[in-house]
Amino acid sequence: MTRIGVVGAGILGLAVARRLAALRPDARVTVLDKEDRVAAHQTGHNSGVAHAGLYYAPGSLKATLCRRGIALLKDFCADRGLPYEECGKVVVARDAGELAALEEIERRATANGVPGLRRLSGAELREIEPHAAGIAALHSPTTAIVDFTAVARACAEDVRAAGGSVRLGLEVTRIGRAGDAVAVIAGGERLVFDRLVVCAGLHSDRVARLAGDSPAPAIVPFRGEYYRLAPGRDDLVRGLIYPVPDPRYPFLGVHFTRRVGGGVDIGPNAVLALAREGYRRRDVRPAELWETLTRPGFGRLARRHWRTGLREMYGSAVKRAFLAEARAFVPALEAADMVPAPAGVRAQAVDPDGSLVDDFRIGRLGPVTTVRNAPSPAATSALAIAEHLAGGVLED
Repeated sequence: MTRIGVVGAGILGLAVARRLAALRPDARVTVLDKEDRVAAHQTGHNSGVAHAGLYYAPGSLKATLCRRGIALLKDFCADRGLPYEECGKVVVARDAGELAALEEIERRATANGVPGLRRLSGAELREIEPHAAGIAALHSPTTAIVDFTAVARACAEDVRAAGGSVRLGLEVTRIGRAGDAVAVIAGGERLVFDRLVVCAGLHSDRVARLAGDSPAPAIVPFRGEYYRLAPGRDDLVRGLIYPVPDPRYPFLGVHFTRRVGGGVDIGPNAVLALAREGYRRRDVRPAELWETLTRPGFGRLARRHWRTGLREMYGSAVKRAFLAEARAFVPALEAADMVPAPAGVRAQAVDPDGSLVDDFRIGRLGPVTTVRNAPSPAATSALAIAEHLAGGVLED
């Protein structure tokens, strides 16, 4: 019997485990996670958007797996009775200076096969989003919202139904070779696997290094802070309203996101987190912060983008500045319409030259497969990433 281990019980790790269990019903699949529940971190703190594939370079893993992933996700949610709402999305150009970038997004989206795209004038934009402001927009009617935590739980149920196990509260502290197999110490227990897949999210670089992978790219945690429309003000936004993103960054800027459970979130920004799981400003872990500051590439990243970093910190610290950015797209928004909402932390990989890794980064070390960078749209793409990885994991 083939023994397969997966480190990480977020949506990606569980999707990979589910796929492997389906492909090899004779295998024993075990998922390990240090938390007491699945989807505890990035999966449970993201925006809930199922991305249609607008932004990603044609031919990249992101583009290919996002398009495949959203189709699989839609079918999965239908089969399992999970919420999946195609509320649609508009990417809004505020002025003429953003039209060229909007055209580039349209070109990429068309090349990626995003269905139903439509270029909008300012008047046509307001037919879809009556309170939105802009001179032009790109409308993606198939962009959707989902509950990724519910999807992760359903994947965990499938792993268990196939005879696998999801073992929680077991932190992986050591990985070594045991002949042709892999020995893992987790929660003080020694487990041996014939194949191991690392999908450790915020700790993916650390766990990959335990398995003997290179120290680069390093994970730099960026906290994304949100506000939420106050009760009774949800009518300001019908679906999703996004800015034209800055092409220098993989972040999409402050936007308006309707949630499947009700309400509309505004955000996020991107602020350096002072802990890998630093969801609050007061969450500081000195050892983790020192590790971030001394990792290869961080110094170059900071020198290159310090002005943007300061602006993000200022905008998140002062509600008035955050409001001003959001009002550029919904002018009717007032300070009283915004209440604080929970934050998320993005595991952003950074190369030694200080560049932000944009595409998915996957490595292979004999029987060990490592996912070193899986930011948005990884949740949308999870079922497709699982397909992509599974065949390689099972190769001799």
